[in-house]
Amino acid sequence: MSTLPDQIQIQPFAGPFDATGDRAPFVPGSKSLTNRALMLAALADGKTTLKHVLFSDDSQRMLDALQTLGFDLDINTQDRTVTITGLDGTFPPPPSATEPTELFLGNAGTATRFLTAAVCLAQPGSQYIITGIPRMLERPIGELVAPLRQLGADITNLGEEGFPPLLIKGIGQLPGGIISMKPTLSSQFITALLQIGPLCKNGITLNFDGPITSLPYVKMTLDLMAIFGAEIEHDPNWQTITVKPASYKPTNWLVEPDASNASYALAMAAVLPHATTEIKGLNTNSMQGDAAFAHQLAKMGAKVQYLENSIIVTGTDQLTGIDEDFNDIPDMVQTIAVVALFANGLTRIRNVGNLRVKETDRMEALHIELSKLGATVTIAGDDLIIEPPADNILINHTVPKDHPNFGKPLTEQNTVVIDTYDDHRMAMSFAIAGIKHPGIIIDDPACVNKTFPSFFDELETLRKAQRQTRV
Repeated sequence: MSTLPDQIQIQPFAGPFDATGDRAPFVPGSKSLTNRALMLAALADGKTTLKHVLFSDDSQRMLDALQTLGFDLDINTQDRTVTITGLDGTFPPPPSATEPTELFLGNAGTATRFLTAAVCLAQPGSQYIITGIPRMLERPIGELVAPLRQLGADITNLGEEGFPPLLIKGIGQLPGGIISMKPTLSSQFITALLQIGPLCKNGITLNFDGPITSLPYVKMTLDLMAIFGAEIEHDPNWQTITVKPASYKPTNWLVEPDASNASYALAMAAVLPHATTEIKGLNTNSMQGDAAFAHQLAKMGAKVQYLENSIIVTGTDQLTGIDEDFNDIPDMVQTIAVVALFANGLTRIRNVGNLRVKETDRMEALHIELSKLGATVTIAGDDLIIEPPADNILINHTVPKDHPNFGKPLTEQNTVVIDTYDDHRMAMSFAIAGIKHPGIIIDDPACVNKTFPSFFDELETLRKAQRQTRV
């Protein structure tokens, strides 16, 4: 992982950049796809090789957990490949026959939710503790535990009911069956259930009483499960999903670039007139719903091209605010919220209440940090409303009103420190503001190690592309 100072002051770009072709930024493999693929590979019947794997805090938590569980992994960080020998839905014998095996998963939501469901399949007599950092223990998991218990799982809350840490006792193959589900706080609960569906005796059918939270992430899960050989059916309105009993088949698979992390370079191009970024390996057929983020930039006024194997965004002279539902792409809210600082008019981001249970309460974090820069921010139910500062000039609202810098434009000397709340997306999103406007300092920049350890290196790659720009 990258070693970074306690704070970084982002230096504004002197002009637009041309980061296309061989100058296109490197985007590591998708966190969402990496951890899903690692989980499915461990559950498959035989050896799977994954390429372009993301190596970050989150994926390392999953890799460490699989090794702790006793799976055979061959990890090559230089080539970004991992080979896993799965045991057809069974687990190696635990290290101790009497003491639970602890799986410490940090603040990795995907690893925590996926492994909570998966270790229920472990052999009878095995015991596991699912735990993490204090913030992870504050993130609700009851909407996953309850249906797992309905399926026959043996799960005990070691602290407050509905939250980690959890004690899970393996019972072998779960019976499976039909589960009725109301809208959940996270699509990861649904993914965790679906992933173990083929390995249940009777499969799993999920009936949804309401819309599926972040449906594109659920579709991503099902697409990947199908690649590993799962048999899946769903009705046209996504009110019922049925996963039939089967074995996962080992496969060799290339992980797509992370569409969520690609959003930052795309947004940097959007806020700088005539700047251009190309993200290779993503297009409209991507398995990741966040690849559609560029459509939102287009609605704000950026020029967007979807090519056969890449997405290109070019900044224009003027951006305008939008009023859009982001429930399907909640990880893109922080990115678009910072872009909104440089748009004309209000931006309303609708239906994103699930941001409250992410790495931090992202709605409140955005409210605080955007307000520091002079934006007027309102939280209306599950909506976030952003009015940019006058003339899109960022101003200092972090000092007392009687201070000479209060309400004055940010400069290299009149700065604002952006708190990141140990949330990688806060750091990367507000870096967008820093390349457009002076005076932005990112606190705890190393939090990007969660999913994008080389983020600040790639930021400098974009800066160097200025020298070759053709306007």
